[in-house]
Amino acid sequence: MGEARAVQLRPAGGAAFGEQTGSETEATIPFSIEAEQQLIGAVLTNNDVYERVSQIVSGEHFYDPVHARIWELCAQRITGGFLASPVTIKAFMEDDAGLKELGGPAYLARMAAAAISPYAARDYAQMIREFAMRRDLIALGQDISARAAKVSVEEDAAEQIKTAEQVLYRLAEQGVAERGFQSFLKAAADAVRVAGAAYERDGGLSGTPTGLKDLDHRLGGLNPSDLLILAGRPSMGKTSLATNIAFNVAKAYREGTDDAGQRQVLGGGVVGFFSLEMSAEQLATRILSEAAEVASEKIRRGDLSEDEFRKFLQAASDLQKCPLYIDDTPALPINQLAARARRLKRTHGLDVLFVDYLQLLRGTGKSDNRVNEVSEITQGLKAIAKELNIPVIALSQLSRQVENREDKRPQLSDLRESGSIEQDADVVMFVFREEYYKEREKPADHDLEAMAKWQQVMESCHGKAEVIIGKQRHGPIGTVELAFEGQFTRFSDLARQAPQWG
Repeated sequence: MGEARAVQLRPAGGAAFGEQTGSETEATIPFSIEAEQQLIGAVLTNNDVYERVSQIVSGEHFYDPVHARIWELCAQRITGGFLASPVTIKAFMEDDAGLKELGGPAYLARMAAAAISPYAARDYAQMIREFAMRRDLIALGQDISARAAKVSVEEDAAEQIKTAEQVLYRLAEQGVAERGFQSFLKAAADAVRVAGAAYERDGGLSGTPTGLKDLDHRLGGLNPSDLLILAGRPSMGKTSLATNIAFNVAKAYREGTDDAGQRQVLGGGVVGFFSLEMSAEQLATRILSEAAEVASEKIRRGDLSEDEFRKFLQAASDLQKCPLYIDDTPALPINQLAARARRLKRTHGLDVLFVDYLQLLRGTGKSDNRVNEVSEITQGLKAIAKELNIPVIALSQLSRQVENREDKRPQLSDLRESGSIEQDADVVMFVFREEYYKEREKPADHDLEAMAKWQQVMESCHGKAEVIIGKQRHGPIGTVELAFEGQFTRFSDLARQAPQWG
């Protein structure tokens, strides 16, 4: 796409904007000086136009640097509650060398005189942004070509691909990831918008519902840009809880578009699941077991009745429509995981990301010990959550010191390499099932008194699990009681009572 020609606003004898005076390469760069002139003119004539287009364009989108400076000055004046007009802007740009070259303050007046209708301003703003993105793409392509031609020991081809993909994702997201400083006014407006959405949503949740009401009540759902750690000893059910939540989110997914035609999630979300321990088939079996209410061991053995097999097939058919994507590549480096998450969001969307589990990830190879490597991994996971603006739920193993205590309920200090995990996480949750430990404390059959006490304890904890919230940046800590059906590897709300907070 070539450039659009500009109207003649320069003084007599000067080259009009848009005329090619540079190299042949410059002639291929897309821009529209005329669109920039007329949009600025519209704002100088009617400051209300700025409010309509301020979310679309900023100074960095203008091809001509003088136009960029004029736009930024208009933005400062208007957002500060002052008038932006040819007269007021002239006072601040009388010494601007670029403006003098275009004819000085008279150039501002000519732009205002040639202004478009305010109703067309949004279309011109979209055009300016489109050309800016195309110029960025051209620059990225040239950079990729130059870096690929230069053979370097420090940066191999695979690393260059990851870097290019990251930049390309940021372009696709229209600069969301690199937004720099923003005013408190805008941040406060965003906070009010989130609170309003929570107020209007059933249950008053600010984030994506987990499908477990008691847990949602405590967390407020899964909130964008949060890193949540879900930890537990083996056999506690942390993978089961993660797959339950992932299935609930994907199953509830509904999509629409907002007024600007952008994708808008109306319920649930698109889920990405990195399964570094289990294969995709094993993970799918767990999810199907829960959905079909057929014991997972029966599915693995193929020991199903006709009715169970029919339920299994029906669940598989229903789940084909769920936006749940599984990557079971083992020992992924954190930078590759980030690149794959970006690619998934760009191609299919991504609203919640799961990683099972943290200790199976690898760093970039630059850390000299495991503690530093885990710190690099947790910082990388938090960076993914912020960059993609999604909640990231990472599972984590606990150290064996839990087993040496009489009370086996986990604590923050039980996290392996706990310093960085505890520091970088917004929420730390532990899965604990007392039933698992009590089953292994069964007394001898001849000790009737001990057997009676054991049976009483077993009755009180049978089919129950606890999610202990050990850290939460946005709210209090506490314990949520859930029901656990081991045969279906399924967690659910306890029907008999409200959650008990610790």
